[in-house]
Amino acid sequence: MLKIRPARTTDFPAIWAIFQPIVAAGDTYAYGPETTAEEARRIWMSAPAEPFVAEEEDRIVGTYSLKPNQPGLGNHVANCAYMTHSAARCRGVAASMCEHSLITARKRGFTAMQFNFVVASNQQAVRLWKKYGFAVVGEVPGAFRHRELGAVPVLIMHRTL
Repeated sequence: MLKIRPARTTDFPAIWAIFQPIVAAGDTYAYGPETTAEEARRIWMSAPAEPFVAEEEDRIVGTYSLKPNQPGLGNHVANCAYMTHSAARCRGVAASMCEHSLITARKRGFTAMQFNFVVASNQQAVRLWKKYGFAVVGEVPGAFRHRELGAVPVLIMHRTL
């Protein structure tokens, strides 16, 4: 059974084991493939980010990080990033984390959630976010340098909470 809980500092090695290969692949996140563990820890674990992990049988199989999309006058809109361990993909982990993040964001007082940089070629993610009520509100042509496909569009996706 999948359990989602706030991440602890001691969870970072397991988060890094998910984060590093995803970022190194160069096909879904804008972080540089050479992102270090220290930089990843700052991005994912440091305030204002609030990290969570998805556990299955006491093993971390996914993680997400929730934060305000912008500071100050934009801090009522949440932003989230999700990563699933390669061995746990296509088993509903990302969907469960999305559901959890929407509930958590509402509890934190956010009124909407926005994804600023969804790589358009990541069709699995685009389909999932649409399933959970996100609409494409913008497209930035050629904004992502995909490792294999070259310049591909980035989508901005949004939904109210």
